[in-house]
Amino acid sequence: MTAPKSLIINTPFEAPRFHWVDKNGALALQAGRRPAGYEVFDPRNHTRRTETLTLANTIRERVGQWREANYPGVTTVTRSLLEHWHDASARTHAFYFCQLEAIETLIWWVEAAAEYKQGIAVPGDGGAWERLCNKMATGTGKTTVMAMLITWQVLNALTYPKRNKEFSRAIFIVAPGLTVRERLQVLHPSHPENYYDSFNLCPSEALRNRLNQVELLIENWHSLMPLKQAERSVVKKGAESDKAFVRRVLGKLAGYKNLVVINDEAHHAYRIAASDKRDRETKRRADEMGLDMAEATRWIEGLDRIHKELGIQRCFDLSATPFAPTGRANSEGGLFDWIVSDFGLNDAIEAGLVKTPRVVVRDGIVPDTQTLRPKLYHLYRQPEVEQDLNRRGAQPHEDLPPLVQQAYTLLGADWRQAAEEWKSSGHTSPPVMLTVCNRTETASRIEHFFTQGHVHWPELRAANRTLRVDSRVLEKAEVGEKATADKDYEARLAAIIDAAAIPSDRKETLRALPKEELLRAIVDNVGKRGAAGQDIQNVISVAMLSEGWDAKNVTHIMGLRAFSSQLLCEQVIGRGLRRVGYDTEPVICPDGVERQLFRPEYVNVFGVPLSVFQDMGDEGEPPPPPKPSTQIEALPERNDLEIRWPNVVRVDVTVRPFLKLDWDKVQPLVLDPSQTPLRAELAPALGGANAWDKITAIDLELLPDEFRLQRLIFKAAQGVYAHLRENFSGSSEFLAFQLIKLIEQFLESDKLEVPSLFHQDPRRKRLLIALNMSLVVQHLLRYLFEQNQERIEPVFDEIYPIGSTREARTWYTTKTCLPTQKSQISHVVADSAWEAHTANLLESSEKVQSYVKNERLGYQIYYMWGGAKRRYVPDFLIRLANGKTLVLEIKGEDSPQNKAKRSALDAWVKAINSKGGFGVWCWDVAFEMSRIHDILEHHCPGDGKA
Repeated sequence: MTAPKSLIINTPFEAPRFHWVDKNGALALQAGRRPAGYEVFDPRNHTRRTETLTLANTIRERVGQWREANYPGVTTVTRSLLEHWHDASARTHAFYFCQLEAIETLIWWVEAAAEYKQGIAVPGDGGAWERLCNKMATGTGKTTVMAMLITWQVLNALTYPKRNKEFSRAIFIVAPGLTVRERLQVLHPSHPENYYDSFNLCPSEALRNRLNQVELLIENWHSLMPLKQAERSVVKKGAESDKAFVRRVLGKLAGYKNLVVINDEAHHAYRIAASDKRDRETKRRADEMGLDMAEATRWIEGLDRIHKELGIQRCFDLSATPFAPTGRANSEGGLFDWIVSDFGLNDAIEAGLVKTPRVVVRDGIVPDTQTLRPKLYHLYRQPEVEQDLNRRGAQPHEDLPPLVQQAYTLLGADWRQAAEEWKSSGHTSPPVMLTVCNRTETASRIEHFFTQGHVHWPELRAANRTLRVDSRVLEKAEVGEKATADKDYEARLAAIIDAAAIPSDRKETLRALPKEELLRAIVDNVGKRGAAGQDIQNVISVAMLSEGWDAKNVTHIMGLRAFSSQLLCEQVIGRGLRRVGYDTEPVICPDGVERQLFRPEYVNVFGVPLSVFQDMGDEGEPPPPPKPSTQIEALPERNDLEIRWPNVVRVDVTVRPFLKLDWDKVQPLVLDPSQTPLRAELAPALGGANAWDKITAIDLELLPDEFRLQRLIFKAAQGVYAHLRENFSGSSEFLAFQLIKLIEQFLESDKLEVPSLFHQDPRRKRLLIALNMSLVVQHLLRYLFEQNQERIEPVFDEIYPIGSTREARTWYTTKTCLPTQKSQISHVVADSAWEAHTANLLESSEKVQSYVKNERLGYQIYYMWGGAKRRYVPDFLIRLANGKTLVLEIKGEDSPQNKAKRSALDAWVKAINSKGGFGVWCWDVAFEMSRIHDILEHHCPGDGKA
């Protein structure tokens, strides 16, 4: 197999083909997918072993067989969703394989035919309601899976209301904190950036509209806490009943039975056995793992109360680390028994979905005598470090252990180089160094070490770019409560805001926040342009920061605490795993096949003994900094440059029977007024005589509203249709449409004669036509005949029939960009010199009113190639000065497939122009850069005016 240049060996859009294995402490490549499992680290014997997840592996195999058999047992709705989700051309970015596998596994358990589940039982947690867990690493798209889960459940529940044991439209999502809860708001269908539209989750507009009927509640786990009794209340109401609890927590959702519950970051929600509640070792391990036993108890007890009242149909858990603490020594903790799918950190690293962590493999000093590992690998476990950092009451000004200072000098040197490279590359935010330490005293000492000038590197002494996260304040912020007063800490936060290079009005808004909200605003926005944490370069924390913290610019991590479990290592490393960019590059994979893989990004780690690492050896250049990103957006102030287009899912070429009137043979039809009574007068009669003095008249001229031309035409068409419908081969609607058009033409032609000038008055002429309609019908029938006609019909997207540059979503890229003047989109991404040259010509040409590079706009044309339906995205849309819209393709070379694309584009243009209502469209292709001017002249000749 080919030796890869990085740990990224798989594309994230397919099932993993290769994985790394540990052979005598070194990584070796192995074909096939890694079995589901996890690692256990024994701190006493300094050994590591791998535990296999037998159930997850069995289910993985069964789901694969079920997938190959085309999902037997699923509903029609589910099948349409699965087909749509697997269609990569239905969205800008295809779903990751791990996302599709996760949702397929849940669907398999609920809907698959019985033979695919034979002999499989998913254990529970000891409670009365079923739990299913997807184990998905940080950065693999759990929120998208939640949106897919909601779509599947709700659309089926609405379509099959009697299957309430399988599907529900009532969804309750429990989040581990306010940060996550806010980010999950995109799961509301009405949210402006909702995932259902962003990822085009519904295969039709009708289903998307139905999805709006979901009953969805997203709450922080704190809402499940029992109601506190007012201490000074005179009236003692007693404990809150389960019914009252459910009404208070769920609100409108309390009116539904058989709820679906989704636990995000579900490792916080575990059921504690009575014996474990009294087990000190269990409590110690929970603290070490960053888990709160009281939180877990309240979370589960709250859901138990909901189940007692309403019934929980099923609970879906999502977590990167679904472990619960146990009191057993030499154990990782209690892995959730109900894990049904597994895509772990190692899989995510190999697919390039996250940064590759690099840990110390050599440090040039005498290694640890017991483990023979470098001392910087697990820095805290060195005796001189652990004893010093564990002292209670240590003062901020006290020096850090020398080995820690030396470690910061080393890590700081690498951070300093990265900062210089990021700055020269145009990044607005610096790379971030994150320290996770053991005690608040240690955090204060580290802050003092950096801000008071003891650190070796001057760039790291910037006090207003250094954030010490006070865990107590952050915890209060998560539950919406106020922390105790701390003037010094408030002043530090205020100084960070004052020094930030953000707009002054934004600073004023931030200064008005309580310190709890201000800290959260800084922490949640580290590295984000224009936000409170934009300029932060150094973060120091005792806890691992809030769940969901995804500062993408964390590049260096220092661990100064005990790490006795792989779980804890993954949680800390997870704070620095989010990628900066998602650019791909062609890579020769180990099997010799070239594939597009994500470019590697790295996070350098001291002190965290993670078992998966990138061993770069002594040689090799350091990784380049991630490229700075450019924000690409639609500018509302340029709405006059908007370009709109019809979204066509296919172009049908149909042969339809067509009525034709042979005008050359049609003889004139003369309507003789003298033979057409328009008025009648009546008089009383007695015997053979009339009372002439008592005459009354019926004058049709006095009833103009009863003889409108359109009504006459429809009546005539009815008469002709009655004669033709038996022998005409087309549809009745198309026949009627053609007849109306032909009769309109006949009545307005010179083939219909009225010899009397008096009766040529429009009102009297209408009366003549109305009263002679049978003559008109009989006359036309003599000259009508049927023939076949070929027509090109566009079929429009039901969900988004019209696309527009106004609706383009904001996105970011690290590619070279050119700012625009004649486009509503702020920049053109120059993927090639040709495209950059074309954009410059379009900007300067008088024949161009506006243009847009067709990237992430959704304008696409479908064509057939190799027996499959493909998606073609032309390069530019150009609105010319004469009003035409030009679709321009830039091509350096031609091929049979490109010709197929152009054939589809030609059919698309003809269909749109034939349909009408979208202006005049044209298309062209430039095989040479010099042809651009000629193409513009060809489609917009002369001075360019319409």
